[in-house]
Amino acid sequence: MSNCLFCKIVAKTIPCEKIYEDEATFAFLDIYPLTEGMTLVVPKEHLANWWEMGEDGLATLMMSAKRVANMLKRKFPERRIGVQIEGLDVPHVHIKLLPFSTPEEFRAWPDRQKEPDHERLSALVASIIR
Repeated sequence: MSNCLFCKIVAKTIPCEKIYEDEATFAFLDIYPLTEGMTLVVPKEHLANWWEMGEDGLATLMMSAKRVANMLKRKFPERRIGVQIEGLDVPHVHIKLLPFSTPEEFRAWPDRQKEPDHERLSALVASIIR
């Protein structure tokens, strides 16, 4: 879909801090993270709702999310890795992986008023994918 933000990220027409990519999925750091390391895992195919996905596509997406969650767990061993599937901001299926320590962190809302710290995100992605 030509005007979808996540489709543009997958097509690499919009820059991102990529964590993982395979034939069917793409994972990147959220620029407005609730906590350090918050990552979005998306199917490369544009679909608005996860319940519309075929079983194979959904299984592939979840397995990619599991791989990325394990990467995050290695980086943040003291934190839990929460999963959110909601699609409120961008109508493209996405799984949010959220390293967190408290229920308040997991249930927080992002502050989209401040400028993203791209240098910090770039340094973080390097430490996650090592």
